[in-house]
Amino acid sequence: MQSAPYHADIAGGPDGGAAHWLTTSDGLRIRVAHWNMTDAKGTVLIFPGRTEFIEKYGDAAKEFQKRGFATIAIDWRGQGIADRMTSNRAIGHVGEFSDYQSDIAAMMAHVAELDLPRPYFLVGHSMGGCIGLRALMNGLDVNAAMFSAPMWGMDMSLHLRPFAWGLSTLSVALGFDEKIAPGQMEEGYVLREDFAANTLTNDPEVWAMLGRQLKAQPDLGLGGPSLRWLNKSLHETRTLSKLPSPATPCLTFLGTDEEIVDPQRIKDRMNAWPNGTLRVIQGGKHEMLMDLPDLRKQVFDETAAFFDTHIAYVAIRTHFKDRLP
Repeated sequence: MQSAPYHADIAGGPDGGAAHWLTTSDGLRIRVAHWNMTDAKGTVLIFPGRTEFIEKYGDAAKEFQKRGFATIAIDWRGQGIADRMTSNRAIGHVGEFSDYQSDIAAMMAHVAELDLPRPYFLVGHSMGGCIGLRALMNGLDVNAAMFSAPMWGMDMSLHLRPFAWGLSTLSVALGFDEKIAPGQMEEGYVLREDFAANTLTNDPEVWAMLGRQLKAQPDLGLGGPSLRWLNKSLHETRTLSKLPSPATPCLTFLGTDEEIVDPQRIKDRMNAWPNGTLRVIQGGKHEMLMDLPDLRKQVFDETAAFFDTHIAYVAIRTHFKDRLP
């Protein structure tokens, strides 16, 4: 088990956090960090969004620990300080969207090696919600899942969508798919945008913290996606939209001011999820776990209560497995 850098000074997470390097089945090096605790009720698996990194979730780990849960988070391939996928480390890139499932496999093997407390629960934000939905469909071993503004479709105008499909498909066919997608920039969003115009959070303190993290550790930063990432994400979200929801109990949060992912895809999915609940947060933006203190508390409280329910329910089912539906 090889230790990896963990920037506790910018993470603000619980004491005792530790990071490790993992090697995926296709030979890439990724990073994970965990925050264990005595007498944990279970472990929350945090699947971050595009451009994100472990340290961004230090506060979330602290909030879950207050509510009795250990946590583990991942730097996906191509972001954080995991292996980047192109010579230009500012561009977010992936070979196939299914490659992220290899990162999950390495993470889950590490969870077992660490003997983190069961049961496991999934929290997937944005792109992590897309990766997480596929993982649930593949049988990820969790009792329940919470999704925060999941990327089950991208918020894109009707006239732009055909252009995005056409250009990204052509880029893959002709070999210029490592180029940055049109309209995107190599500089990270939180470093170039003003708080007043941002689409992520209503909280100026959170916004300032996100900027401080990247200024303190520039290697964690990531700019816009490549044309290939765009193409593969369009394919994956369209494919997922045609598949039935898994049986896993699910709670999903969506802000009324969401501008990054497609709200209608989220509503359609949750309307058809047999064990699913959609919570629409008035005034919420994209960062459901990193908004104003009252909204943030609401999301963490409801998520922990939801997970608590599914600790108890699974325990009851196990004890009375022949008597319950």
